[in-house]
Amino acid sequence: MTKVQELADKIISGDRRALSRAITLVESSRQDHREEALELTAILTASGRQATRIGLSGTPGVGKSTFIESFGSFLTGLNLRVAVLAVDPSSVRTGGSILGDKTRMDRLSRDANAFIRPSPSQSHLGGVARHTRDVVTICEAAGFDVVMIETVGVGQSETIAAQISDLFVLLLAPAGGDELQGVKRGIMEMADIILVNKADGDLKHAAMRTCADFSGALRLLRHRPQDLDGFPKVIPVSAVQEMGLSDTWEAMNDLLNWRKAEGHFDDNRSRQAGFWFEEDVKQGVLARLREKDVQEMMTKFAIEVKAGNLLPGQAARAVIRRIEELK
Repeated sequence: MTKVQELADKIISGDRRALSRAITLVESSRQDHREEALELTAILTASGRQATRIGLSGTPGVGKSTFIESFGSFLTGLNLRVAVLAVDPSSVRTGGSILGDKTRMDRLSRDANAFIRPSPSQSHLGGVARHTRDVVTICEAAGFDVVMIETVGVGQSETIAAQISDLFVLLLAPAGGDELQGVKRGIMEMADIILVNKADGDLKHAAMRTCADFSGALRLLRHRPQDLDGFPKVIPVSAVQEMGLSDTWEAMNDLLNWRKAEGHFDDNRSRQAGFWFEEDVKQGVLARLREKDVQEMMTKFAIEVKAGNLLPGQAARAVIRRIEELK
């Protein structure tokens, strides 16, 4: 038995230390580790275990961490095992992570049926995406029933989360009608469920108004074939008072069960596999660009191009030829 097969067997049996070792392996940039990670994810995928994958986005200050902790604890209360992962492009620039401080989810981080993993730091966005995708596979094989993928709420990270998830959830705070215009149409079109958080106390009326505004806006968008009647759905929730969590889970299951029955679930995962095939090819090419001798060549040519001694196209072609020569 190979050491990778042994690690896979331990993960499938529920060994937490093996889970952590596997995640460290897939987050490594070493080529030999990358080969082992590919072998590992292939074995784990063949195990056939599947979790409900939920992408969750929302702007800073909307209460994502509080909601995830409340919703995650609600799910573990139903005897479900929950994993929470992060897709954070800011970690590419800062080396930080939106989930770097687990004390923000203290209750969930101490729950035996929960697992919280920050976004790997000091990586490029493509690497963050690949790591997250691999960690989802590992968590599924480890027997987690629900995997939540939290994004920081800016641009590319939503696309990544949507291409990993079975459901994409947009979390909003109560706002006036004018703020509706500030929500990007692209994110609206990606959302399967919109949750309006902080629907309690003095903000309850504003939250209900926001629900009505977004329900009206959704009716103006084209109907998507993967939507059950009444979806995308807008639901008021209160993470602090733990209100609306049951309604949210019921809506998620209604939509997922319908999609599975109609074939949309399998179609979506098939499309995602195609997306990640193309993405992995692109990342492989970009990895060549990051190699030391290519970087040195690009730096030298950039100086010549800026000085007007070399045309951009000529310099680019020379770099491409160098990449083609690499084995």
